[in-house]
Amino acid sequence: MWDDVEKALNDALLISWDSCHKIYLSMDAEQAAWFEKSYTEENHSCSFRGTPDEMLEKIEEWWDVSCGLRFISAVWTNNDNPNDGFISLIPQFAEV
Repeated sequence: MWDDVEKALNDALLISWDSCHKIYLSMDAEQAAWFEKSYTEENHSCSFRGTPDEMLEKIEEWWDVSCGLRFISAVWTNNDNPNDGFISLIPQFAEV
């Protein structure tokens, strides 16, 4: 599962965390802009840009302090059906 995260990070523009359990990889500019605007300290969440290695390190930090409902998803813009833009990389309750 972590291999899927590492692979996706090669194309990710931004990572975001809700400070509880939701970790997202923004895979296109539209998603990156949305998360950067929406996942802010003001909303008790955060976003981060960096190299794939830097983003992996940050995701691992977030994972370690997230609650048991944690998951990681990659997100692409899908204008026809926004829900189809989410791809689970590590699902909730995964044993990793």
